[in-house]
Amino acid sequence: MHIAITGSSGLVGRTLTSFLGSRGYRVTRVVRGHPGEGELTWDPSAGHLDVKPLCDCDAVVHLAGENIADGRWSQAKKERIRQSRVESTRLLSSALAAAKTPPRVLVTASAIGYYGDAGDRLLDEQAPAGDDFLAEVCRTWETASEPANVAGIRVVNLRIGVVLAREGGALQKMLTPFRLGGGGRVGSGRQFWSWIAIDDLVGTVEHVLGREELSGPVNAVAPHPVTNLEFTKTLGKVLRRPTLFPLPAPVARLMLGEMADALLLSSARVSSRRLEKSGYVFQFAELEPALRYLLQEPS
Repeated sequence: MHIAITGSSGLVGRTLTSFLGSRGYRVTRVVRGHPGEGELTWDPSAGHLDVKPLCDCDAVVHLAGENIADGRWSQAKKERIRQSRVESTRLLSSALAAAKTPPRVLVTASAIGYYGDAGDRLLDEQAPAGDDFLAEVCRTWETASEPANVAGIRVVNLRIGVVLAREGGALQKMLTPFRLGGGGRVGSGRQFWSWIAIDDLVGTVEHVLGREELSGPVNAVAPHPVTNLEFTKTLGKVLRRPTLFPLPAPVARLMLGEMADALLLSSARVSSRRLEKSGYVFQFAELEPALRYLLQEPS
């Protein structure tokens, strides 16, 4: 297959590009600015996309979007988070819908933020959306891909959980305080964190590309979500460090503002059943083996 990838400079995009290339796929990176070899250029903020080269592709994987964990959420930051996802998705899906020979499938990122703070209820893809900022972004984000769906392109909206990776993302931000013995639960620790190892995330993308029966929202999370307290204890165990220093919710809110509630204190116990029923077999279904693999010293 020939696959185009937006957001290819991000953590997931870089890993996916390398993974698919190693598996024999032809990969074209869709980038901002001057394109190099094997790249196409676009400018979502200006509404610019030359769709003709994408007509040579079998599939498009859309990962572009402002980093939600980089800096406090000012109103300007929140608008960049929203616009970078919604407008780029609308531009891409509308352009593909209007193409004479569009790709067969569009896989576009979404997030489990769709569900908001849902306590300990098990959430499948039919669960209702939440009512906070990230939930609103995710709803609008997914709706923006509708033109491609109406045009007959198979659209998959991957609702991605907390991505665990060796280099970058949430895990990297946690390592320094935990290695120094300053880690601990956040808030009550009872909130569920639904996670996925990056190896399984890129494997999930490859899987849904080839599964014609999969369309619409698909939860991209490991089969066993854990509470924040369980995550904390497991990470401390793997690092052989104590986890005796909790971060109270008021302090988290003082440090991070609204982002603390959305990313650290809200609870989403998300089901991977649809993905598993379609035949995907996880490399890392349990947290401890995933962390041990990701945090082993590179050979």
